[in-house]
Amino acid sequence: MYYGLSGYHPNLYQILESWTGEPKNTVYFLINKYGLPNEASSRRIIWYNNGPWKRTIVHLDTVPHNTPTPHLDYLEQTIDYKVPVQFFDDLAKFDGSLYPDRTAGETSAKCDQEAANFMALNLMNDIVTGKRSVEDARRAAVEIEKAFRLNGQFSSYTTGFLFPKQYNTADPDISFF
Repeated sequence: MYYGLSGYHPNLYQILESWTGEPKNTVYFLINKYGLPNEASSRRIIWYNNGPWKRTIVHLDTVPHNTPTPHLDYLEQTIDYKVPVQFFDDLAKFDGSLYPDRTAGETSAKCDQEAANFMALNLMNDIVTGKRSVEDARRAAVEIEKAFRLNGQFSSYTTGFLFPKQYNTADPDISFF
């Protein structure tokens, strides 16, 4: 899938000439969906406040991830979300590509598709709010991803957030001296 960059900023065009594969195609897809990125370097392309996301980064470097099916992680998307500290271990057990940041009050999901990032963050919310156990969320992730990856069937878990946007989520902790 090639979307082209005719008329786009020459530096972005030059950067993307050296990119290949899924990350490059995803950048073109996101440009068509969200417009030009806010930052571009040889290793990553970044959008801020694009659609429902606080930040979207497409990384040139990919990370193999086998759950629930083999794919490459390179699309990192971030929202403001305060994960209670007691859930950090559960979230790591659920999905190793979820990254809660207590201090910044953000959580990121990193996968290969925006739909998978929506799903991971929605299931994370289900775990944090007690709607699902880690094991149930992992089973749900398999069924939801199987439906959209193999059959093109998207659910509410893959098309947007099923929880309200959070505000004032940063936790700078306390000072001891």
